[in-house]
Amino acid sequence: MRLIDRLGLSVPVIQAPMAGVSTPTLAAAVSNAGALGSIGVGATDAHHARLMIDELRARTDRAFNVNLFVHDRAKADPVREAAWLDRLAPLFAEFEAEPPNTLQTIYKSFADDADTLAMLLDTAPPVVSFHFGLPPASTIRAFQEKNILLMATATSVEEARLIEEAGIDAIVAQGNEAGGHRGMFDPSAPDDALGMATLTRLLVKESRLPVIAAGGIMDGAGIAAALDLGAVAAQLGTAFIACSESAADEAYRAALMGPGAYHTTLTPIISGRPARVLANRFSGLAGMLSDCKPPDYPIAYDAGKALHAAAKAKGESGFGAQWAGQGAPLARAMSATELVETLRLELQHCRRDSV
Repeated sequence: MRLIDRLGLSVPVIQAPMAGVSTPTLAAAVSNAGALGSIGVGATDAHHARLMIDELRARTDRAFNVNLFVHDRAKADPVREAAWLDRLAPLFAEFEAEPPNTLQTIYKSFADDADTLAMLLDTAPPVVSFHFGLPPASTIRAFQEKNILLMATATSVEEARLIEEAGIDAIVAQGNEAGGHRGMFDPSAPDDALGMATLTRLLVKESRLPVIAAGGIMDGAGIAAALDLGAVAAQLGTAFIACSESAADEAYRAALMGPGAYHTTLTPIISGRPARVLANRFSGLAGMLSDCKPPDYPIAYDAGKALHAAAKAKGESGFGAQWAGQGAPLARAMSATELVETLRLELQHCRRDSV
């Protein structure tokens, strides 16, 4: 059975999980409109993840996706972390605040989270997806026994091979244009930074799994292009940030519609892992901090969140983690239902024009 048929989709679109931005309300609206809604639970615990899944299930009877972070366990390095805080101290001082005394590993990797695994096996969401890597084989088998469809992010052909060998059902081909965190299994390894089009074609050619294209896709024309490359669906994230159901605050929404949208950049300084963000004051620190390696993800993010909180308290929003892809200038403010329907009509128009 084709992936979109198994998921019951009438529009070949997956709304990216976007932990911290996607909400059960957003995901449910997307699913109810005929696409696949998603929530990201990598930044929360098992209890709150269950609440999100329960709320989502109460809002839709259609398929939805629950996304997990499967990163390597962060290695604490007090000397490196102290040096990082020392470099950030002048910025905290600008906002009349003190940096934290120490930094914490604020997110647990799913690979180390038995409580979340037990919760997911109990709630059995229709789709589970993995970012930053793959869980143990025993976990994959446990999900398969529950008939849960599995997807995982690949940024390279080698990662796609590992995904296929692990028995995952579909690959999300994350091009370098995509907003948010690069899904690289090993962020310290060289990154070929393949764009969506090239990566999608390579994976369609070299893998037997269905491929979902992601990165810079914002409208029906982009979806049509991804399908022409051989993808079975397109994953859109930045396109949904401006939707009324997302959790993006007003400063984030304003930045998405502002000049910074034309100058997104990949940087590890916010969280400790490479991630694409709107150009803002935080991303502009890259040059100043180029000689100082940030702590491991997500330890560095503890500092980033503290700096954002200090700045926001003084009315400065430019230190937020305003993740966005290169297609950000194409963002449109509307409801999720309206956006999915708009995408459907645009895709149909592209298909008619190509005949």
